[in-house]
This record gives sequence, structure tokens and C-alpha cells, in this order.
Amino acid sequence: MTDRNLFTPYTLGALTLSNRAVLAPLTRNRAGAGFVPSEFAATYYSQRASAGLLIAEATQVSQQGQGYQDTPGIYTQAQIEGWRAVTEAVHAQGGRIFLQLWHVGRVSHVDLQPGGAAPVAPSALPAATKVFVNNTFVDASAPRALDIDELPGLVNDFRQAAANAMAAGFDGVEVHGANGYLLEQFIKDGANVRTDAYGGSVANRARLLLEVTAAVVAEIGAERTGVRISPVSPANGISSHEPQAQYDYLVDQLNTLGIVYLHVVEGATGGPRDVAPFDFDALRQRFKGTYLANNGYDLNLANARLRDNQTDLVAFGRPFIANPDLVARLQAGAPLADFNPATLYGGGAEGYIDYPALAHTDARQG
Repeated sequence: MTDRNLFTPYTLGALTLSNRAVLAPLTRNRAGAGFVPSEFAATYYSQRASAGLLIAEATQVSQQGQGYQDTPGIYTQAQIEGWRAVTEAVHAQGGRIFLQLWHVGRVSHVDLQPGGAAPVAPSALPAATKVFVNNTFVDASAPRALDIDELPGLVNDFRQAAANAMAAGFDGVEVHGANGYLLEQFIKDGANVRTDAYGGSVANRARLLLEVTAAVVAEIGAERTGVRISPVSPANGISSHEPQAQYDYLVDQLNTLGIVYLHVVEGATGGPRDVAPFDFDALRQRFKGTYLANNGYDLNLANARLRDNQTDLVAFGRPFIANPDLVARLQAGAPLADFNPATLYGGGAEGYIDYPALAHTDARQG
């Protein structure tokens, strides 16, 4: 049997990936006027196109879905055209790219909402977190509870966003059901105390994410649809009292929809992997499609879990920021560069597209 490692090809639906390393979606807060991707975005993503798959940064499906300043959207024609420049640049380098579809729910601020309205949520429970607005981090605003009659409109926003992503040339989309944002707010009982058909039971709390995913699948096909989850991450003040039962049920339902991959944050997003008890290996076995593992992976852990068939693909986030050629560096055993924290969020080319590839670094040193 062929040895499975990070550098072996992989078939994802109708796509052939050159390797099993995935660029995780990374918010960089560099969208321009009208929440159109930055003029530098095409360069940024094409520099990283040697990853087997790129998942573009979280992108709001409506203005109501925005939670941080200068994040891109996918709900206007100008945004579609801005993203088309990105997908064309990535495809020209032989890359594959999905777009992550996002609604932040309560993780927002009135200054970002249409008409200065309160952010929306399953229940009127504030998020214990900060958002980036007016060039600083501030407390998220108190939300209002969504009326049940508003939920079909939210589902349609995701469906239309998926159609728009296809028009922009993406190879697929990822439904963002993780990290304390709207769809996860419905899933987890720490944010959802509703008593209607979208609250209470495990099945009811999973309903909105499943309806969104079904609508996206109906619009663009299951082979182009992935879903991201974070069963035990406390990101953005989210919590759950029964994550195993909750996500066992959710995965069973996602299996019936036939989605192409499940992107799983194993542990606390950007933090420890053992933050709370959860059997991720059982979840991997339960899911019938491609399992994409995320959180705290280095080359050794990635190859160990690939070799033992505990995952199919591995996502890397922050290492890709200062190492656009991360796959080549890992394969060569080369040192990894560190990113500049001061240029992570907002700004222009500096700290975004000016990190050199290894060949250029060697040339400068030679």
C-alpha cells in the first residue's frame, strides 16, 4: 500500500489535489471599499497555490453577517468580480480554492451593522469576546434574538452566496459552522436557549446548519460543499454541555447530504488540542467523506495521523502567513519564517504579500 503522507496526491470529489496540505481560512482584514477583496489578494493567494487546497478567508454572506472591519463579502457583483481575480490567479498557478461562507451572528458590533442595528443571534445572549472595528478591538455589542420568520432568509443568503462563489470561479465553498459564529451559536446550548423548532434538543439546535448546508448542496452540488465545525472550541465565548452527542448527530445528518469534506478544529481554535473531552477519532470514523484535520499540526503530527488513517487532509493556518511556500519548506526540511504580529490585521502589502519564498531567501543570503 502506498504510504500516506502530506505530500501524496488526493482526490477530493472531482478535484485532484497535488498534496494533502490545506491553507486554512485566515482573516486578514484587508478588503477595500464595498468589502471587495484587496487589490493584493490575488497575489496573496496565488503565492500559496502550491497547497493542495486553499480555503479563502471567511467571507460574509450579507452585511448583517459582518463582525470585523474590512472583511470581504460575496453578496454584490463587485465582490464577485474581486474574487474572480483571486480564483483566476490561483488557477493559473495550478491551485484549487474554496471560499468559506460566513455569518458572525452575535460576534459583531453596531458600527458594522446596517443602520447601526444590534447584531443577531439565536438568543439575546452577549458574546464574551472582542471584535475588530474602527481599527481597535472592542467588546461585541449585545445581540437581539432572531425571529423564526427570519431564518429562511438567512438560509437563502448562504445559498445565494454559494451561487455567487461559483460565478466568481471558486472550486467549491465551505460552510462556516465553527468558532462561535452564527451557525455554531444555534448548535451549542451555551448560546441557544430558544424554545421553538431551532432550540432545545440536539436535533433542533443542528437544524439551521443542516438547512443551510442542504440549500448550498442543492445549489452547487455536494461534491463542491464542505462544512467546518469546532466541537469543543471555546472561541468567541461559545460553550456546549453535550458536544459528543451533538456532533455525532450532526455528522450523521451531514453524511446524508453527501458533503465532500468535514473540516474539524480539534480542540481550542489556535490553542490546546486537549481543551475538553471529545473523541475526534470516533468522529472521523463516523463521517463518510473526506476528513480535514485542523489545529496545532506540524509535519510530524500530520504524517503520523495520515499514516494511521486518522485524517485525509491537514489544514495549516498561521505557518502559511510568513511561509507562502510552506509545502516546499516542509518537504525540504527547511526552517520556517515567523510572521510579524503587527501586520496580521489590516494594512496593505506589508506583512501580506512581501514574505519571500525560500528560493528568494536563499538568494539574498548567498
